[in-house]
Order: sequence, then C-alpha cells, then structure tokens
Amino acid sequence: MTSLFLILISVVILTSIWLNNLSSRIGIPTLLVFMLLGMLFANNGLWNVRFDNYELAKETCTVALIFIMFYGGFGTRWEAAKPVAAESALLASAGVVATAALVGLFCHFALGWEWLESMLLGSVMGSTDAASVFSILRGKRLGLKNNSAPMLEVESGSNDPAAYMLTVIFLSVMNGSASGGAIAWEIFAQLVFGIGFGVLIGKLAVLAFRNINFQTDGFDSLFIFAVAIAAFAIPTLVGGNGYLSAYLVGIILGNEDFKNKRSLVSFFDGITGLMQVLIFFLLGLMAMPLEMPKAILPALAIFFFMMLIARPAVVFGILTPFKKYPFRQKALISFVGLRGASSIVFAIMAMVDPARLENDIFNIVFVVVLLSIAFQGSLIPWSAKKLDMIDNGNDVLKTFNDYSENSDVTFGRVSLNDRSNWTGKTISELMLPASILIVMIIRDGKRVFPKGETLLRSGDEVITLTHAFNSGEASLYEKTVKVGSRRVGRPISEHPGKGLIVMVRRKGENIIPKGDTILEAGDKLVILNLSGDGLKLRG
Repeated sequence: MTSLFLILISVVILTSIWLNNLSSRIGIPTLLVFMLLGMLFANNGLWNVRFDNYELAKETCTVALIFIMFYGGFGTRWEAAKPVAAESALLASAGVVATAALVGLFCHFALGWEWLESMLLGSVMGSTDAASVFSILRGKRLGLKNNSAPMLEVESGSNDPAAYMLTVIFLSVMNGSASGGAIAWEIFAQLVFGIGFGVLIGKLAVLAFRNINFQTDGFDSLFIFAVAIAAFAIPTLVGGNGYLSAYLVGIILGNEDFKNKRSLVSFFDGITGLMQVLIFFLLGLMAMPLEMPKAILPALAIFFFMMLIARPAVVFGILTPFKKYPFRQKALISFVGLRGASSIVFAIMAMVDPARLENDIFNIVFVVVLLSIAFQGSLIPWSAKKLDMIDNGNDVLKTFNDYSENSDVTFGRVSLNDRSNWTGKTISELMLPASILIVMIIRDGKRVFPKGETLLRSGDEVITLTHAFNSGEASLYEKTVKVGSRRVGRPISEHPGKGLIVMVRRKGENIIPKGDTILEAGDKLVILNLSGDGLKLRG
C-alpha cells in the first residue's frame, strides 16, 4: 500500500511539472492548473479520491503558509520596496480591515447572511495572495511603471497577518469566548508579540549566521529552514501573530549580506513553489464538484463585488491622498487583488472551528479563488498594457533578492607574456569593442586601475568585463581522454568529435588550449555543447 501511495505522489508531482510547462506556453496561470489537477482526484471527481480531513488539511496548509510568508519577506529587496513601504503597509493593514468590512456588509445586506458570519467571510477573503502575484509577475517578467511591482509584492507578501488576526477574532466572537477585553488583548498580543519576536529572532539569526561556520554544504539552508519554523511557532505559543513574525524575520534575513545568499533565495523559491502546489492541489482535492453549484451564485456575487467595488474603493481611498499615483496606476493595483493560498487556509480554519456556520464557506472561497486566479490572473498582462503601465525598461526581478545588478555581465582574465599581442601597447591602442572593458590589472601582486595611457607589460593579469552569454541551448560537459583513444597524441585542431574544447584539465592544472595543444591520456576535456549541434563524441 505504501508503494502505491508513493507512486501516486510521484505521478502527481510529475504531472504538475508537465502541466506547469504547458500552462506557461498557453498562458493559463500555473496555480490554477494545480487546483484543477486536484479536482481530477477529488471527491466525486474523475478518480474519486476521498479526502475530507479538514483538521489535517489545516495543519498542512498552516505549515505551507509559514514558508510562503517567510519567503514573502526573504525574497523582497528592501532597497526596491522602501520607496513604497508606507503605502504598502497601509494596504496590508488598513486595506485588509476595510476590505473585510465592505465584504461583510455586502454579505449581510445583499446576501442576507448573519452579521458575524458575514464579517468572518470578509476576514477570510481580506488579504491578497502573494503566491499568485509573485507567480504572474515573475513568470511574465512584467515590469511595471512607478514602483507598482514592489508595492504589489510587499502588500501581497505582508497582508496575510492582518487577515489571520481578523479571522481568529471573529471565530472567537462566534464561539462566545471573546469579550471586549479579550479582543483588545488579542489584538495587542498579535501585534506586539508578532512584531517583537519577529525582530528579535531575525536579529539573532543574523548574528548566528555571521558567527557559524557551516562545514557541510546545504546546512545553511537547513538553518534558515529551522529559523522560519521557529519564527512562526515561538510567538504563536504566547498569542502572537506567527505569520507576521515569519514575514519580518524573512525581511531581516533576506536583506543581510552573507555567503551563498542567492542560492538560499533560490532554495526558498523552490520550497515556496512546492508549498503553493501543495495548497492549491489540496484545495482541488477537497473540493466537492457535486456540491459546487450551491456555492456558485453567492461566490460570483462576492467575487464581482470585491473586484469591481471593494478592492477599488480601498485602493483609491488609501493611495489618493499620496497625490503621486495616477488614475491608471490605482486602477491596475485595484485589479491585481488576487485571492489564493491564504484565503484557502483561513477558510479551512473556519471549517474546523467549533463556530456554527450557516453557509458553505469553503466551497464559496474555492469558487472565488478559482475565478480570481483564472480570470484576473490571466488578464493582468492585458490590463497592464491597456492601462499603459508596462515599463519595458524595468526588470521586475529587481524587486527580488535573487536579482543581481551584474547578472548579465561576466569577468574574464587574460594573462600576458612576451608573445602576447597586447604586451607593449597602451589600453587605448588595443581598439577593443565597446562591449569589452578592462577594469583592473594585477601587476606584481598589486592592483592597477587602468587608464587609456596605461602600458601593458609581460606578466600582467588583465581583468576584463563583458556581457555574459546566457543560453538554454548551451552547456558544458566533461569528457576524459582514455588510454588507447585516437585522440591521444593528436592536436586539438584534429579533434574528431563535435563541440568546442574550451579547457583541458591535466594533472591538477587547467590549460586554456590552442589548436596545436597535444592531447594526452587522462586529460579531462571541458567541451562546450550547443543543443541541436548533434554532438556525440566518437571513439
């Protein structure tokens, strides 16, 4: 039975990867694909896999949301976010409260729901979804004008704590376990302990990172993995907002310089992607297609109210006083109010809570999230273009911590000897292309910063800067010259295979080859391969 379960997991993951590539080609938001995949396995679905353990789903999604929140901070460059920090903070706090109130009023007066359940639904749907926003902006490389991208990313990455706090408060009120004093304490504890522990754990983690020498590769990733979990768990034990704490720890750690930082951002990008897949697949798996029709009408009403009235009212109300945001920018930010992973988690919290619910909140949230990702998510690039908010000269990846200002350039080293063409010439006499720049000369162990009249000498190490060659069609691989191979004793110019030999590793020495370099048995050839080249070495 275990083997069959593991095979099922493998099939789901492989199918998800294939569907991810397919969705990128046909323009369907990736997370929607995972949700639909879950529905294929769902109760009353194609394979009729029964999964209705809401308590297990809640715990699973809670853990998944920790890493989504942590990465929301860890992957955000504060340098890019700082100019819009105030506006983003207001959208992530006051904006969530206002959205929850407007949606609650709509559910009560338009749909006839009871007051507390109306406000609970508003709280569950109050925050925008970081996973969906990040996925679309990064996947489409959508550069937006006037700092719109960092504003959306910081807002969506930081507004879950406010929605979580509101959800917890209204569930407590519905259970009859919250008085005025208890609610005041709940708000105080959520904010003070969440912020306090977040800053403390973040600073301690930075201090530890600077003083721990990780002897084994990958242990730095495990360390931050543990820090993210602790950032949520510790404040939660004393009533603090664990999601707020995890986000703050991510911000603090993500904006410190330390070894292997870019690889760590990539690691958590992968972990967060897995968590997103898990949540959306789980949502689809828990869906009840046969019960969905009863939820469609209220979900449609709530979705269009949020998209056309509630979200625009909140965005325009908060950003208009700042005077620097044109109408078209506020319209775009209003439209990019996607709902997703956090709403799913909070809806599951409501389902497992003892509070008595009159409406099918889970399926309503399911339909709203489905519409938000499928409809709004697909139309974000189109709406940005129609509103003239696309900035082709602005790279959206600059708002993330795995962006590098010199990611499209590379350094090279040229060693000069008596036979070098550059020896005895000044830099201005070399007539180098504009794309190649000599940035430094290492001469007798000392650094020389060059000028046009700097004379190059034998023995100089010339450091150059030029554009990097990045191509998915190019790769390097290694081939060993075996004893008895027809390559032995022959110059590289007579190399019988396809591909370009760019380096020879011989007895611990790296040799930059020339056409007359003679190959020896045991040489390791580093070969540049271009896909489509038909490269296949013979012999």
